[in-house]
Amino acid sequence: MYTRIYFLRYPKETSGDPVIYHLVRQYDVEFNILKADIRPQRDGIMILELKGNRENVRQALGYLKGLGVKVERLATRVRRDESRCFQCGACTGICPVGALHIRRPEMEVLFDPEKCTGCGLCVTGCPVRAMEVSIDRLLEEEAAAA
Repeated sequence: MYTRIYFLRYPKETSGDPVIYHLVRQYDVEFNILKADIRPQRDGIMILELKGNRENVRQALGYLKGLGVKVERLATRVRRDESRCFQCGACTGICPVGALHIRRPEMEVLFDPEKCTGCGLCVTGCPVRAMEVSIDRLLEEEAAAA
């Protein structure tokens, strides 16, 4: 399953259209709206997690761009601070994609960044705050300003 997070900027002409409905119906993708601010006859923004077959997600993004929606991928990164992690496993129960799991019989908590979608649930679930999330787009803007 291919999962990515996108920042969408809607033009006011599409603010009243059932755009997300069409993503599901026509392109067979799942979605999770992480943040949205869309008002009738005004530009809007949305942070949207899309999940599905890679080609279907690509076609869904093409559909959005065809409507005049500006699409930018948010490349979130999650990393684990090994010096803080004490292998309690609390994060493994809340990771929706299995990027954090326990290797048995060693009971070692493993993190697979390739599976990680950057949702951040592990960050709030970690009792010692060993998990950290960053959004590359914001980091790039800060680097350019420096």
